[in-house]
Amino acid sequence: MSDVRVASPQGKWILLTTVLGSSMALLDSTVVNVALPRIGRDLDADLGALQWTVNAYMLTLAGLILLGGSLGDRYGRRKVFVIGVVWFAVASLLCGIAPNAGVLVAARALQGIGGALLTPGSLAIIQASFHPDDRGRAVGLWSGFGGIGAAVGPFLGGWLVDGPGWRWVFLINVPVAVFCVPIAVRHVPESGDGRTQHGRFDVLGAALGAFALAMVTYALIEARSASVAVVVAAVVGIAAGVAFVSVERRRAGDAMMPLDIFASRQFTAVNLVTLCVYAALGGFFFLSALQLQVVAGYSALGAGTALLPTTALMLLLSARSGELAERIGPRVPLTVGPLLCAAGMLLMLRVGAGASYVGDVLPAVLVLGLGLVSLVAPLTASVLASVGTERAGLASGVNNAAARAAGLVAVAALPLVTGMGAEAYRSAAAFDAAFGRAMVVCAGVLVVGSVLAFLTVRRPGVGCATPECRTHGCVTAPPLEGVGTVEEGDRPLGAVPPDPPSR
Repeated sequence: MSDVRVASPQGKWILLTTVLGSSMALLDSTVVNVALPRIGRDLDADLGALQWTVNAYMLTLAGLILLGGSLGDRYGRRKVFVIGVVWFAVASLLCGIAPNAGVLVAARALQGIGGALLTPGSLAIIQASFHPDDRGRAVGLWSGFGGIGAAVGPFLGGWLVDGPGWRWVFLINVPVAVFCVPIAVRHVPESGDGRTQHGRFDVLGAALGAFALAMVTYALIEARSASVAVVVAAVVGIAAGVAFVSVERRRAGDAMMPLDIFASRQFTAVNLVTLCVYAALGGFFFLSALQLQVVAGYSALGAGTALLPTTALMLLLSARSGELAERIGPRVPLTVGPLLCAAGMLLMLRVGAGASYVGDVLPAVLVLGLGLVSLVAPLTASVLASVGTERAGLASGVNNAAARAAGLVAVAALPLVTGMGAEAYRSAAAFDAAFGRAMVVCAGVLVVGSVLAFLTVRRPGVGCATPECRTHGCVTAPPLEGVGTVEEGDRPLGAVPPDPPSR
């Protein structure tokens, strides 16, 4: 069924339930960082446990999100979406009642599985349900309301942490799910992709990818101990990564991540830039929420809202940035954007004890926001333009997974690289010194991303769509307004648009 109109009652219900479902996953990724100091204090958790509180969720989400889209294509998108919402709510309840850090981390991993089921399903439902003439508008409304959710997240998270307590950051998902599920069951039409009925799931590939990330993450977080277990985890993680590449190469058409997509040099280049940008951003948003509370003395609400200008700038200016990149090509925005973000992070070096928001924090946040405006929309458009239309959804999904994996590794590695001890966040002086080193490292990674973009990203050639040109990334760039409006018959398994960086 693909004839629902946005203005119809059913269309409004479909938009409501998909926005509610995806907003649960988005809000948890934006507000948990704000709650970390309070979680650590209440559960007597060290920095490693706080890293795992963030990374357990990102690990299962990044490792399984493409597989989650495939499950929806085969067994029904509404069914898998509803299962994902219920799963996410139950895991959120477990997070909210966790008696210790170990239970919280395990529940966060379960949350990530639910997010992997519901996140691609929300967009897939819109693609499958709405009339082709209304899909662009529906996707725009879905994205717009998601942006509003991102803006509300810091307010809501900070208020909950300072008011009812950090556990309500998770518990609030339960009533949202209770409201969302009946609407989905009653108003969302079921849909699936008949072409996938005889295909195979790449369960082995998904398991190897997630296992490799888990082992590498464990080795990085626990490396302070320099134990045999850390060395074994690192070796096993690398071996699992090699096995993942081997499996994906052998499975070809059934692969979760077909390696031939990297034959496009432009696609490979843009994903390398993505790794640099989102690694730096993942580390920044993880550590800055702690810096503002532990060192600058902000409340949870104050820390959550301090970075709000970045979201506001993206909401106001991202569309214009995309239009500019369409006119001049992606090379300049993807070169300048990371440099602006790097400058914003270096300005954060001024944020210490007793820092002024207007004089110290706001300038850094504004420069960072302008950098994000410059690069996020062109980055997404460049990913989609670097492959043929028939693989746009797959390209988007791979880029989404790359961004999440980069943030995951950064959160695990930065404390190790900067000499941040397990108890550093309990000492303002120790954390401030390590935070300064971390900002320099993050800025350096962004400069590397900028140089990569300058040297490797090219403007897609107009009217050049031959196989040879695709190898070099010279396919015709689709107009920005076409992003997310691919015909349902052309949407590969697991299509999901990349997210903006988490706060």
